[in-house]
Amino acid sequence: MGRLFGKDGLKGLAVTELTCELAMQIGRAVAAVMANNAENSSIIVGKDTRGSADTLEAALCAGICSAGVNAVTIGKMPSPAVAYILKKKRACAGVMISYSQRKAEYNGFKIFSPEGFRISAETEEEIERLVLDTPWELNPEQKTVYGSIIRCDSAEDDYIEYVTSKIKTDLTGVRVALDCGNGAASYTAERLFRELGAEVAVMGNNPDGANINKDCGCTAIEALMSFTKENSCDCGLAFDGGGERCIAVDEEGQIVDGDCITALCAKYLKELGKLKNNTLVVTPANNLGLTHFGYDFYMDVAVAGADERSLIKKLVSEELSIGGTPAGYILLPDESPVSDGQFIGARLLEILKNSERKMSVLASLLKKMPQVMINVPISRFDSEIWKNDSEITSLIEKCENTLGDNGRMLVREVGKEPVIKVLVEGKDFAQINSIAIEVAEKIKERCTHDVKE
Repeated sequence: MGRLFGKDGLKGLAVTELTCELAMQIGRAVAAVMANNAENSSIIVGKDTRGSADTLEAALCAGICSAGVNAVTIGKMPSPAVAYILKKKRACAGVMISYSQRKAEYNGFKIFSPEGFRISAETEEEIERLVLDTPWELNPEQKTVYGSIIRCDSAEDDYIEYVTSKIKTDLTGVRVALDCGNGAASYTAERLFRELGAEVAVMGNNPDGANINKDCGCTAIEALMSFTKENSCDCGLAFDGGGERCIAVDEEGQIVDGDCITALCAKYLKELGKLKNNTLVVTPANNLGLTHFGYDFYMDVAVAGADERSLIKKLVSEELSIGGTPAGYILLPDESPVSDGQFIGARLLEILKNSERKMSVLASLLKKMPQVMINVPISRFDSEIWKNDSEITSLIEKCENTLGDNGRMLVREVGKEPVIKVLVEGKDFAQINSIAIEVAEKIKERCTHDVKE
């Protein structure tokens, strides 16, 4: 697997790449790094509905307990519940066993600090060092007392009570369709939204260990688009397997993505006087229309990196209120230290109810700009070299000048077998399409090694 942590935690093929042996070592390392030998220290452990979750949980908890730390298990619960409950119980860390948006054969660990945030890069590096470079430091010591596995039976009640306490509007009269993605939200979403007063129709709430995110949830929104119309709902909400993301559809079954939800939540906070520093945070992943939305509603706009850690760092360090991605990962750090799909969905329904408008009308407030994206495969021999090719860089600069304030261009390399993504946004589709093709062709021309199709 190489180094353990990527941009979104530690993940891989369950049991074969992310092995039980590795899970046990991760448990020991997290205990060693996070517990600091404190008396009565504990680590909260949650999981989603993947078939591998029980196996990996057992190995992880064995590692935690062998290090003399208690493992407090909360069962199949959304990832944000781990962050909330570890703060409530003053635990030293939390681990969510999930690979939120991927299919059942994958799994992962996401580790939280005592404050409920994702652990820092420095802490991840220390865990990696112990597991990969100096594993002998994790060898169990002879003890007379070891950690215990403690079941927390109040987790569902605690989490639902926490989310409902944040929503001040009675949702009576709102009919909502919920797609739980056959994931962790299957155990909380229906009850949560009914307690808020909404009338609920539910799909994707029959997990069997293998069907998480399969043709349902926010990664397969088409199912909810039909389900919402068929059940005459005012809005539909789809969650991912771990309950972190939320994507919506309006009463006509049209998608309301993370850009739109972020825009509506920012406007709502501004109207309440709770938009800190009057600033909306955007990322390179957001449509340029979100930036223009901010300006149109007299907000300042700040830019953060597209990954979770960069976004939360920007929000917390500069004391800002909201930022999100098109995929529905939306952060409101004053409300939750992590993205919470069910809370975001409830907030959206609160906005809908208070507006006395249809969801389609609210969604129309965000005017998205047309986008063109072209992926250009290149040889690994040309990885990074294209960035210093004057013909490519000068053409990119020329095109950026042509777009000016009415558009933008992003050119970046991704993947082990490199692909260069050329993304162009602007008001004139013909113009941005022409620019994207021109830059893509120039990259193909200048990256001369043979590339397998």
